[in-house]
Amino acid sequence: MNLAGAVKKGKKFQNPIPTDEAGFDKFFPILKEYINNKAESTPKKQLGPFNTDKSIYQTPPDGGLRVTWLGHSSLLIEVDGIRILTDPVWSERVSFTSLFGPKRFFAPPLPLKDLPPIDVIIVSHDHYDHMDSQTIKFFADQDIRFITPLGVCEYIKSYGIAENFIHEVDWGDSVMIGDCNITATPSRHFSGRGIFNRNETLWASFVIKGPQHNIFYGADSGWFPGFADIGEAFGPFDLTMLEIGAYGSNWPDIHMGPDNASNAHLALKGKIMMPIHWGTFNLALHAWYEPAERLVEFGKQKNIELFLPEPGQPTNVITAYNSNWWKRFMS
Repeated sequence: MNLAGAVKKGKKFQNPIPTDEAGFDKFFPILKEYINNKAESTPKKQLGPFNTDKSIYQTPPDGGLRVTWLGHSSLLIEVDGIRILTDPVWSERVSFTSLFGPKRFFAPPLPLKDLPPIDVIIVSHDHYDHMDSQTIKFFADQDIRFITPLGVCEYIKSYGIAENFIHEVDWGDSVMIGDCNITATPSRHFSGRGIFNRNETLWASFVIKGPQHNIFYGADSGWFPGFADIGEAFGPFDLTMLEIGAYGSNWPDIHMGPDNASNAHLALKGKIMMPIHWGTFNLALHAWYEPAERLVEFGKQKNIELFLPEPGQPTNVITAYNSNWWKRFMS
């Protein structure tokens, strides 16, 4: 697989391998599944409230690596002296309108105004559950750098971020932030915020390598052999952050689910795996807690060390850790 540069056909970026992106041809099969779905895809019990003790950020993390999961794919990563915010989404809904669309299961554990100083924000692609315009506008007057895949820069600028603060990257491009080198790597997904602009911007995963730690932020991706190529080129990784939610039988190529995500962790040569992209929005037909329950079982079967902190809890990544927080809210 080519790790240096995405392939484009006309205006459209291409996936590393042929991919069924669950387009209009899947509309009616998916609709039928939704109508007949009996799973608890939205929690019957209110999740949370979860709260973050912001005073913790006054002390550097033990071991140099600490992660706060703020829900879905929004992470506050403290690694080797810098702070990274990934795919920040604070809005109540992930949609083109605040009136309808997938709604948060729990409020953000840390208000935007209480965030500690951020060095860089990574926006992995342009989907609403990863690029929230209202959240990005909050950072418009702040001295924070952004890293975005090709094409996403235009959105970020329209939300008020000055162009000189934005690093637009192709697969294989790197940006130095402090002592950390952040490299965009391929993923198997798609892009588009409307009906007619699919794949006109790029999507990416990211390798974050500092003096002490080497970690992988997978963002959104279906399984593909490229994980092994990334592992060979950039691994092994102290921590992989991989999506486990929003999978379904009608879209197997663009999301992994816990089985393939755990396989990706192994292919990446990861030491500890943190699941993301679950437990926050109803984006698929499975029970909201099912991804975590299944991942714990796969972790046992495949001898994978898992890192599952409670939302909003800044947690040092020294050893594997599982809070089992979701069990408190299972009906």
